Amino acid sequence: MPSARTRLARTKPRSLQRLLPGLDGGPEIPDKLYFKIGEVAELTGVLPYILRYWETQFATLRPTKSASGQRLYRRNDVVAVLRIKELLYQKRFTIAGAKRQLAAEQEPYPSTVSDSVRLVKEELKHISSLLRRHSP
Repeated sequence: MPSARTRLARTKPRSLQRLLPGLDGGPEIPDKLYFKIGEVAELTGVLPYILRYWETQFATLRPTKSASGQRLYRRNDVVAVLRIKELLYQKRFTIAGAKRQLAAEQEPYPSTVSDSVRLVKEELKHISSLLRRHSP
C-alpha cells in the first residue's frame, strides 16, 4: 500500500493514469514526465537505497534533481532500472558484468567528424557492392 506521501506526489490517481508498457512485458509505467524515487521503487520493486547505490555504479542511470534536492526519474531512467534489475537479479550478472553488458548494448557513437565520414564511406561501399551483385 503506497504511503500518503507517495499518493500526494502523483498528479492523477493511479486509476486515471495512462499506462505505457514496461520493458519486455514487464510492469507498466504510468505516462508521466517525472517519477520520485519512492514511485520508482514501487514500480520496479527495488528499494530506494539500492536505487541510490545503482546511481553511483551505472552511468545510464542519472536522474535529475529538483531545486529541493529530490531525485526526479524520467521514463528512460525507469526503463534503465528495470534493465539493470533484470541483469542483476534474473540473469545473475555481477555489477561489473552488468556494466559491460549495458555498454555493449548501447550503439557506438563516432567520436569525431572524421570517424563519422569513415563510417558513412564504409556503409556506402557495402551498399554499392550489394547493388553490383544484384544488378543484371
